[in-house]
Amino acid sequence: MPWIYLLLAGLLECGWAIGLKYTEGFSRLVPSLLTITCMAVSIGLLGLAIRDLPVGTAYAIWTGIGTVGAVALGIVIFGDPANVARLSCIGLIIAGIVGLKLTS
Repeated sequence: MPWIYLLLAGLLECGWAIGLKYTEGFSRLVPSLLTITCMAVSIGLLGLAIRDLPVGTAYAIWTGIGTVGAVALGIVIFGDPANVARLSCIGLIIAGIVGLKLTS
């Protein structure tokens, strides 16, 4: 169950990272409320996950999922660059996430 909490927490981190763009500096009410909700639930789920997982591993995987998701969504939604170097770096982050999971 802690790995499921961690996965959901990471996905919600993607949500709030992308949501920040839509808040326009927290000047738009609905996007701001949704973003803050994603933040709170994400951190809450991370807290549940670290009850059973090593904190360093859980935190690294949480931020890794958020990073990969935010970059992928940035490419798809906002047209961020998707060059070979950038995608290779994302591949390294994914390899790190998998490596930490396999060794925990």
